[in-house]
Amino acid sequence: MNITRTTTRRLAGVTAAAALTAGLALAGCDGNDTGAPASTSPATSTEVPATAEAGTHNAADVAFAQQMIPHHRQAVVMSRMADGHADSRDVKALAEQIEKAQESEIRTMTGWLQAWGEEVPEDMDGMHDPGMGDPSRTTPSMMSDRQMTELDRASGRTFDTMFLTMMIEHHEGAIDMAKTEKQNGAYGPARGLADQIVKTQSAEITHMRGMLSAG
Repeated sequence: MNITRTTTRRLAGVTAAAALTAGLALAGCDGNDTGAPASTSPATSTEVPATAEAGTHNAADVAFAQQMIPHHRQAVVMSRMADGHADSRDVKALAEQIEKAQESEIRTMTGWLQAWGEEVPEDMDGMHDPGMGDPSRTTPSMMSDRQMTELDRASGRTFDTMFLTMMIEHHEGAIDMAKTEKQNGAYGPARGLADQIVKTQSAEITHMRGMLSAG
């Protein structure tokens, strides 16, 4: 009886030791499995910001440039009308300021699209030629062919009022597009231009509203 009990105790000890060893081995495997995602997580997090490095761009940047170029072109056409139609020297001065600023921005955005291998919007010959279609149907806040024709036929104070009223609406549309670029774009210079457009054209809207109020 004593021999049997001793043997049983030894077998139980061996079994317990084996179970403990197996448990430790499984725990070691679980530890390795849990640690794997932790070791790959930093690599994944460092890859994401890489898409926003300087020089990269996304679809929002392309859309911003392709929509803003024709929008700016129409503003330039409107501004050029002021030289021969406006009565107020302040309106003429503002129109000249808008023309210079937006022509420069058109050149900049055209350069981006060319560098990206993207299509540059065609010049629509004054942006209000009936044969070229109505730009207001495809780009928000752009003046219709009829509005552009009416502006071109106006003169004196009538032109001044029409110009300021239409340009305020035009600027508001550009600001909306610029805010979308600031939110969704990836290309640093494009986001910077968008911020500049928001600030500059917001100030011009305030100035034009004051001019309208002054009569």
